[in-house]
Amino acid sequence: MIKVSRISAQRIAVSLVCSALVLAITPVSLFAQPKPGHLDEVLRQMDEASKKFQSAETDFRWDFYEKVVKETTTQTGAIYFKKDGSSTVMGAKIVTPAITFLDFRNGILRLFAPGQNHQTIINGTKNKAQLESFLTVGFGGSGKDLANAWTIADLGDETIDGVKTAKLDLVAKDPAVRSNFTHMTIWVDPVRGLDLKQSLYMPSGDYRTAVYSNIKYNQKKLDEKPYQFKTDKNTTIDQH
Repeated sequence: MIKVSRISAQRIAVSLVCSALVLAITPVSLFAQPKPGHLDEVLRQMDEASKKFQSAETDFRWDFYEKVVKETTTQTGAIYFKKDGSSTVMGAKIVTPAITFLDFRNGILRLFAPGQNHQTIINGTKNKAQLESFLTVGFGGSGKDLANAWTIADLGDETIDGVKTAKLDLVAKDPAVRSNFTHMTIWVDPVRGLDLKQSLYMPSGDYRTAVYSNIKYNQKKLDEKPYQFKTDKNTTIDQH
């Protein structure tokens, strides 16, 4: 059963930051089998793309499936990623089912729900590098960084919306990450270093599917105004 409803800020944050990401893995036989050396070539292309990456802005659809209740919660909106020196800045605006803003910079994630005038602040400065590594999977991250953080299975090529993507299945090398997320599947355009799709799987059987469309790559001037929000003296705050 598919249901469009509101989910908590914490769930949004966990799904986004620990993705930063197909209802089940399709048998590999249905896709082009990878040729010898294919993965090395994909990672090399991602290394080159990472050097050129400045920003990406895209529409998204996030589907969260909960196995216990057998329901899927859907969110849509827009998101951007931008290089800021050696760090990555991210901003997002969820428009359905309810407007919610997200902002990630300097290891701090902020979520603001204007309808409730409520802000959630998640301090991830102690794990800033790890959080950014999740954020940049498919959005400016290099092939070298990907290989350092994940055990990669090459599932061959697949064309999505006319774009040739490499389908990779990722298992985190960090046991703490694996305890929360069993694996992630990405469909990456290695030439630009951009994900067109991600699926993130959890031990509970829950999973999140993210589909990105209308991607604007390395714009001359990225307009961040639609993603900005203002709080006031009446804003309630939760800090984690």
